Amino acid sequence: MDKPDKLNPDSENKGPSPLRRLDRHIQSRTLAGLIGLVPLLATVIVIFFFVDHADNLIRPLFFVSGQPWDFTGIGIIVFFIIFYLMGVLVAIPGGRRVMDVINTVLGHTPVVKTIFGVTQQATSAITSQYNFSRVVFIEWPREGMIAMGFVTGRVYSQSREWTMVVVYVPTVPNPTSGNMAFVLEDDVIETDLSVEAAMKLVFSGGIVLPSSFSLARVPRELSEEPRGLVGRFETEY
Repeated sequence: MDKPDKLNPDSENKGPSPLRRLDRHIQSRTLAGLIGLVPLLATVIVIFFFVDHADNLIRPLFFVSGQPWDFTGIGIIVFFIIFYLMGVLVAIPGGRRVMDVINTVLGHTPVVKTIFGVTQQATSAITSQYNFSRVVFIEWPREGMIAMGFVTGRVYSQSREWTMVVVYVPTVPNPTSGNMAFVLEDDVIETDLSVEAAMKLVFSGGIVLPSSFSLARVPRELSEEPRGLVGRFETEY
């Protein structure tokens, strides 16, 4: 805001000049347009990057070059077909065994095993949301603080009197490392956050926040006996 002229009392009642207002209007609208276009531009750039590189790999091949189907974008189509056929192969028992042998060989080959291991971890991190049953919050790492985690399994006592959940608490922003906790199911804090929204939170370091979410304790039916970690627990699949 422009400082009032102390020598002219009437200047206190005057607002910014028209030129100043126009300058602020242009700056704010330009910034808003930039922020709105950045995600769109980034998406377009990434798509063109993948299409261009896929075409550079596929179009020079003998069964594509000079053929009627030699057009821009054929690389993405060919890769899509390859991914689909690999999915069909992995789905059958024989194909699964072949992939296991290949993974074992690559996992024990010097130098290659390092690259293969890192790639496998990154892939697991991206697809891990399909292995999580739900999102919960637990008191971690100390009482009075809560951390978000993913339920990966459940264990229960032989008498079915006590139930515990296995909670994976990921580190930010790399969810491939984290901590695992066994928590009484009564002690977890339930939330309506989806796994997808929670993964966005982790990868963004908390920047991409959901518009709203709820937290609530949902007690299960347990006996009136004091809680204790006694008895044998078995994993339920």
